[in-house]
Amino acid sequence: MTLPMPRHTRHSDLDRHSEHSADAPVRTHTVLDDTPVGPLTLVAEGSALTGLYMTDQRHRPPQEAFGLPADPREEPYAATIAQLTAYFRGELTTFDLPLALRGTPFQRRVWAALCTIPYGETLGYGQLAARLGAPTAARAVGLANGRNPVGIIVPCHRVVGANGSLTGYGGGLDRKRRLLAFEREDSALFPAETCG
Repeated sequence: MTLPMPRHTRHSDLDRHSEHSADAPVRTHTVLDDTPVGPLTLVAEGSALTGLYMTDQRHRPPQEAFGLPADPREEPYAATIAQLTAYFRGELTTFDLPLALRGTPFQRRVWAALCTIPYGETLGYGQLAARLGAPTAARAVGLANGRNPVGIIVPCHRVVGANGSLTGYGGGLDRKRRLLAFEREDSALFPAETCG
């Protein structure tokens, strides 16, 4: 089974950027200090978002890998911040942003499949592996899930253990628990504040 790339991940953005290309766009970043899940570092190359990292996140690249500081009013940061703000207010359930995600072909298939898990729902690692046509690859799906470079936007927090238990999350289980509870209509967890 081949899954299409999610609507907000454009093939041209995924294929055009290369870490080793001399004409690759400059990598930049900005930090949102005040979000309901703590500070978030947004990383971009040109007009495409390449990372969203939480503090103390597993597999978080070193700070020097984030590139130059950027103005959060510039794209793709302005659109990302606007959509994150709407998400945290409970007004947005699907993101529509240009992404340039780097990973193995299998990781990218997993990340695309994550975007098919509806807001407010969860799926087991084994179920996600079966959707990918690899029913015995639950562990590999979990490893790819953990390497997702744009948490929240590519909703890796929606994947749970076979029995529904909260297992692993790069941003920490407390954040995963809060995000899932929030998406299940407990919007009192996140006040209607803006990110910034």
